[in-house]
Amino acid sequence: MLRDITLGQYFPGNTVVHRLDPRTKLIMTVVYIVALFMAKGWLSYAFMACVLFGMIFASKIKLKTIAKSLKAIAIVIVFTAILNMFFTQGEVLFKLWILKITREGVLMAVKMTIRLVLLISGTFLLTYTTSPIALTDGIEALLNPLKKIRFPVHELAMMMSIALRMVPTLIEETDKIMSAQKARGADMETGSILHRARALIPILVPLFISAFRRADELAEAMESRCYHGGQGRTRMKTLGMKARDYIALLCGAGAIAVVVFANLLL
Repeated sequence: MLRDITLGQYFPGNTVVHRLDPRTKLIMTVVYIVALFMAKGWLSYAFMACVLFGMIFASKIKLKTIAKSLKAIAIVIVFTAILNMFFTQGEVLFKLWILKITREGVLMAVKMTIRLVLLISGTFLLTYTTSPIALTDGIEALLNPLKKIRFPVHELAMMMSIALRMVPTLIEETDKIMSAQKARGADMETGSILHRARALIPILVPLFISAFRRADELAEAMESRCYHGGQGRTRMKTLGMKARDYIALLCGAGAIAVVVFANLLL
């Protein structure tokens, strides 16, 4: 299960999506999320699904990779669907004691499941096609106007990038610790909930120690390279918007227009 979590991983490539400016991809991700939450009918969801599959096809990211990312949070998706199914008022289809399933609840559960799948797949696609360094530069460039009010833009972008980059590292470390504990005879899959919770202690303690050690090593590495924040800092690659970026932004605006038009039709 841990190996299926692909958040923060970057898959190098030379596709149109990979070559887009990181600022464009960040804006497009926000536009995609806004359009997804504006979608109300099945026509809107079908259009957003086509947009997602188009981006996946253009980025040449395997559908198997997207499916793995969804597998890791399947419990959250199922739990959300159950809540909507049982706690939405409407025409009752099935009733058992105080629990009842309504027709509107089933429709809402299906819509929320589709929305979550599209949302997670689309946002994960951002990290798959954008390196952590490019993502940091893009966030800092977009938040650059906040520097006028002395907002720590560079530090915030750096922290977000480091946190995102540490996710796959910590997942790999957790998997190694769990394998080592199982090799020593630890049982973490059977027994009561209390027993399983106690079995996690030999995993959490070395994981926290490893995380603090990595953080200390990273701090020393940054200090040894005379890192003092964003003041006077230069970049090897400067960001620049090209024709494909403006075309992508126009496509994003068109996507929102199509969703609004589809909602009006319904």
